Amino acid sequence: MRDVLEVLEFPRVRALLAERAKTPLGRELALALAPLSREEAERRHGLTGEALLYPYALPEAGALREAYGRALAGARLSGLELLRAAKALEEAMALKEELLPLRNALSQVAEGIGDHTPFLERVRKALDEEGAVKDEASPRLAEIRKELRPLRQKILDHLYALIDRHREAFQDRFVTLRRERYCVPVRAGMAQKVPGILLDESESGATLFIEPFSVVKLNNRLQALRLKEEEEVNRILRDLSEKLAKDEGVPKTLEALGLLDLVQAQAALARDLGLSRPAFGERYELHRAFHPLIPNPVRNSFALDGKNRILLISGPNMGGKTALLKTLGLAVLMAQSGLFVAAEKALLAWPDRVYADIGDEQSLQENLSTFAGHLRRLKEMLEEATPNSLVLIDELGSGTDPEEGAALSQAILEALLERGVKGMVTTHLSPLKAFAQGREGIGNASMRFDLEALRPTYELVLGVPGRSYALAIARRLALPEEVLKRAEALLPEGGHLEALLERLEAERLALEAERERLRRELSQVERLRKALAEREARFEEERQERLRALEEEVRSRLLKVEAELKALKEKARAEGKRDALRELMALKERYAPKAPPPPPPPGLSPGQAVEVPSLGKRGRVVELRGEEALVQVGPLKLSLKAKELKPLPQEEAPRPLLAKPRREVREVDLRGLTVEEALLEVDQALEEARALGLPTLRLLHGKGTGALRQAIREALRRDKRVESFADAPPHEGGHGVTVVVLKGSASEKG
Repeated sequence: MRDVLEVLEFPRVRALLAERAKTPLGRELALALAPLSREEAERRHGLTGEALLYPYALPEAGALREAYGRALAGARLSGLELLRAAKALEEAMALKEELLPLRNALSQVAEGIGDHTPFLERVRKALDEEGAVKDEASPRLAEIRKELRPLRQKILDHLYALIDRHREAFQDRFVTLRRERYCVPVRAGMAQKVPGILLDESESGATLFIEPFSVVKLNNRLQALRLKEEEEVNRILRDLSEKLAKDEGVPKTLEALGLLDLVQAQAALARDLGLSRPAFGERYELHRAFHPLIPNPVRNSFALDGKNRILLISGPNMGGKTALLKTLGLAVLMAQSGLFVAAEKALLAWPDRVYADIGDEQSLQENLSTFAGHLRRLKEMLEEATPNSLVLIDELGSGTDPEEGAALSQAILEALLERGVKGMVTTHLSPLKAFAQGREGIGNASMRFDLEALRPTYELVLGVPGRSYALAIARRLALPEEVLKRAEALLPEGGHLEALLERLEAERLALEAERERLRRELSQVERLRKALAEREARFEEERQERLRALEEEVRSRLLKVEAELKALKEKARAEGKRDALRELMALKERYAPKAPPPPPPPGLSPGQAVEVPSLGKRGRVVELRGEEALVQVGPLKLSLKAKELKPLPQEEAPRPLLAKPRREVREVDLRGLTVEEALLEVDQALEEARALGLPTLRLLHGKGTGALRQAIREALRRDKRVESFADAPPHEGGHGVTVVVLKGSASEKG
């Protein structure tokens, strides 16, 4: 019987994985991939996820493994082989240092990479960047090469001098090697000019390569030194090869590098095919699953659980039933092998074994038909499957008489249900569709077929058995109507089921169309809701931004006012109250709420009694200056705008200006202001009252919640200009008015 991995095409998945491996070690592991223990599979899933998030570069582990294998077998490696092995080990150690700080599953694998510092240091000392053995590799080699270089130069100098003495005897002025001995090119017929040993001649015979007798001894010595050099170099390379073979950490390093390559290939496969990490549980539940080996596959969602342990799938030929079976089977095998699976989301049980009866299997040796091959596989399932097994059966009941096949198939399904297995079964037999309808533990499903286009859609429809579409397709292809009617009349009892399925499918399609319409409307409503929510959020953000800007502007202006008030206080102390009061009045005018200016009052003339509303005082016009007027207010003369003055009837005029002014009580209305605005007004009023020599000040704040009254009184307690304060008498406002007594005026109250 074919292996279940082959039946489900798992070797093709392994081949795709091997294509993405970077080293021979990873490719071999990919091609040998098979189901693992659950613990190891989950570990591989974690490694794959981490490799997706953290790409890393791998050393050339193949060259390292080949060199290590040859060294173990006793071979003397070349300098280049040793250099490549050392480079791979050095990069492996660097990769370990890179991954260890991650403190994850990848770093745990990297911990298997060994410390190969002794071997690397020996290679660095012995070999140069080209793999040649360096002089300092050993004292003996250094001594040999110390003698070789001047001897070689001595031979060259001697030969070039010989060429220069007998220039006519030489083809060119150069020295060459023949048979590992230095010689010179002599023209044929001029050999008598250069006595020596003939080592070689050119193909044309025009040039003879002669070793002059004068350098024979030197060449002999050179050759002897070369042999010693070669012997020492071989000894050094042999020693390095033995050190590599004795490095006990190399096998673990190779194992770690192979696994790191494999999980990186698994990450690439997941990224390229759109695979996702599976979870393990007690049931099979796949969302938008697809066959990973089919180009542009259709995605389907399904579940095998306690309610429907077996899914009976029916429908037309070439409709995707077999592909769906393999989709589930491959998902399980890939998950058990540590791979991500072909689905957007996958919850999978961990079966103790996967049984798959898919495709034909004839045995010529045993003279078994296709039907007999199916029965052998079914027999194995019936005898060995457990409640933890997964069975995948394609075309149950095919290959024999339909009636007997249906009866036998129903009996097999009943036995599998009794065993408690989970799985998928495909069939064309109508009796099995009827058996599954309403039966506990098994559910109908079908593959959708586009009757208009006469092609399958490969979409799974749950809960509805499928039709064969034979008569429907024949009618679409315009077979004679009398033939079709005769065929319908000849249909056995199962044909009535087909007619019922046709009506059910028409109703299902109508319901699906209505559901799609509702889905579109709901989607539109949701889009509108999101748009409104976004607009509301945007408006709220703009409102908050404007509030922040306004608060910042108010804060800035308050700071500016406080600074100007502080400057005025300093000026009042330094220069006197009158100029400070003028600037205070200008400051108040600048920051007072702008209101339409009243028309200038008529009848102003020198000596006219007027009221100054901005000061709450009365005075008399001393002089008119265009739009301004010089007004005597108590002991002060103020230059004010004429339009801001209110003429008073003669009978209401104050006492003569020359008389000592009585000290009036000024009232400041603070109602409707914020705490900050009210405190600013109080500060200004106190300063004006002190400048004007007023003994008291009435602050009208109202009763309300008492917050404004409390804030004002806290400020008055800290103010050095205030002697005392108290509520006004009940008939003058009571708790709604605070009467302030200013310092320096207490003695005058009496």
